[in-house]
Amino acid sequence: MTAPLPPLSRPRSWSLVVNADDYALSPGVSAGILELLRTGRISATSVMSVSPFWPEHAPDLAALGDRADVGLHFTLTDQRALAPVAGLTGADARLPPLGALLRLAHAGRLDADAIRAELTRQLEALERHLGRPPDFVDGHQHVHVLPGIRPVLLDLLARRYRPGSVYVRDCAEPLARLLTRPVARTKALVVAALSRGLGRQARRLGLPVNSGFRGLYGFEGDSDVRRLMRHFLAPPADGAILMVHPARPDTVLAGIDSLVEPRYREFAYLAGPDWPADLAAAGAVVGRFRGTVPAPR
Repeated sequence: MTAPLPPLSRPRSWSLVVNADDYALSPGVSAGILELLRTGRISATSVMSVSPFWPEHAPDLAALGDRADVGLHFTLTDQRALAPVAGLTGADARLPPLGALLRLAHAGRLDADAIRAELTRQLEALERHLGRPPDFVDGHQHVHVLPGIRPVLLDLLARRYRPGSVYVRDCAEPLARLLTRPVARTKALVVAALSRGLGRQARRLGLPVNSGFRGLYGFEGDSDVRRLMRHFLAPPADGAILMVHPARPDTVLAGIDSLVEPRYREFAYLAGPDWPADLAAAGAVVGRFRGTVPAPR
């Protein structure tokens, strides 16, 4: 017998930024995210501007205008960079797997100038096809929080954009919440530890950050998406970010990604009737970052 869903209280209304990662990874990823943005089921998406699909998929996203937050999903793993990155890629510009990047980052062996150059290229590619600057920046596989990458990213954003105009995803969570997670506790603890101090450093440079981070799990084959989302909806935290990875399956995605089924399960839940019901039960509304979290002074 399936255990009952955990109850949700009805707190005061609060705003949650629901962000779909990986826009432009494949046609099905972009199509699923666009559908959810157009229907107001999510409020933000992170773009992989390194993807060859980005120029083709950008106009549909740009057509949404000011209805969604659109950010850069800074990519330094697995994909092809926009140009060779010294110390990370060969002549074909193929970026390393996450494990290799982690070793280089923690050994202090990343070339700061090369990271800055690739970040600049990815920002320029996003702006060129979107027609405007990003609303925020985060990282594919959370690479933006890593040593050797974080200081470069924060410095470049602070120099490139006016204060308060671009926010940065902070992946930290309170320890008490981390220790009571029903899934992926070790993964969440590691990501939170890597993110330590990011919020303080970003605010010091005039870069706003979110007030909470939810959505990490292991993409297990039998994951109950609704149960997970109900966990992620508590407790209330205005300006928190819920990270999701929805997609409509396609042959391109199947050839490059092992998470096709988990992505579709997320899409089906977010597009279906349970998601608005669970939001209402939690007192949450899907909202934009602006107006929810004040810019740092």
